[in-house]
Amino acid sequence: MQRIVVVGASLAGLRAIETLRADGHAGELVAIGAEPELPYDRPPLSKQFLKGEWDEAKIALRKQGTEDLQVEWRLGKAAASLDLGESALLLEGGERVAYDGLLIATGCVARHLPFGKGLGGVHVLRTLADARALRANLAGSPRVAVVGAGFIGMEVAASCRERGLDVTVIEPLATPLVRGLGETLGSLVAARFREAGVALRLGVGVQGFVGDRQVEGVELSDGKRVPADVVLVAIGVRPATDWLEGSGLRLDNGVVCDGAGVAAPNVMAAGDVASWAGPVGEAPRRHEHWTHAVEQGVHAAKRLLHGEVVEPLDVVPYVWSDQFDMRIAIAGEPASNDQMHVCHGSLEEGRFLALFGREGRLSGAVAFRRPRPLNAARRLIGERASFADAIAANS
Repeated sequence: MQRIVVVGASLAGLRAIETLRADGHAGELVAIGAEPELPYDRPPLSKQFLKGEWDEAKIALRKQGTEDLQVEWRLGKAAASLDLGESALLLEGGERVAYDGLLIATGCVARHLPFGKGLGGVHVLRTLADARALRANLAGSPRVAVVGAGFIGMEVAASCRERGLDVTVIEPLATPLVRGLGETLGSLVAARFREAGVALRLGVGVQGFVGDRQVEGVELSDGKRVPADVVLVAIGVRPATDWLEGSGLRLDNGVVCDGAGVAAPNVMAAGDVASWAGPVGEAPRRHEHWTHAVEQGVHAAKRLLHGEVVEPLDVVPYVWSDQFDMRIAIAGEPASNDQMHVCHGSLEEGRFLALFGREGRLSGAVAFRRPRPLNAARRLIGERASFADAIAANS
């Protein structure tokens, strides 16, 4: 392949580029990114960067620079369409870029509420530009409302509270992080946030915002109002695939790929935008995890260079989140209706490993400040261990 084009200049795209060079690709490498910045790390945007502890140089993914990679960077230029038949894509503005091999790593975009567009003080958080705007708005001790109690929402709420701000979290479900942790562990998180002084409005939705040009509050579905000078809408993301509509690629909650990341001949996808087939013929799954972006980016690059000698990737999902003094890490895919067994500590002390079982198998594990037992549990999930054997191994 003379020219390989990577669309998406973030974590998965960068790790793919590094792998392509390390594995011997000596031809052209073109990286296309909608954002004007070189690849940076996103997790600190809701934590260290938002609190003002880290500057932009600190979150660069490649502190040593990118000159050794010999990449033609085309930043601040979003892809507009893809022509599989011609092996070319168009950028916004009409520029045509041909390729011999293509990696799609465009990630996701933040979801918005159907109201509040253009209202000052209302934010989402996905990009560095988003984080800059939100951080600037936090000056002057504003009252902050966070809509959505997922990982990003709770991380931002914790960061704002650590800045000494008045913070309210609004969530229509019964507990924070319920989709990833279940109600029992979600309740532990809720208790820690209340202890830190964060107000939680759970089991209630958002009807609209108060204010003409600048937000002044949030109208709730129960008729009450939460005063707010700054609002973060953290209701999830969607895959950035609009530019691929009509391309011929299969799009279903992301770019659908086989277990090695192949979306079409000489076309790969990796990271948050990619929905890879699972092991043993399981349905394609998409994961919005830092670790997956790294592993898939590396694997897709190898498959693009070396072909079918590279076997499908079979990894266990892993994600972590830092909130106040809690390091919460999840391996596998636990569900709220799974069986749960607590070991290596207790719920009361806030330091433990929780194993989850489904249909007799170990489906997932959640660790609160217990990294080593979680790593062992992740290996057991990958080995398709039974729930009983996992409990015995951790007794």
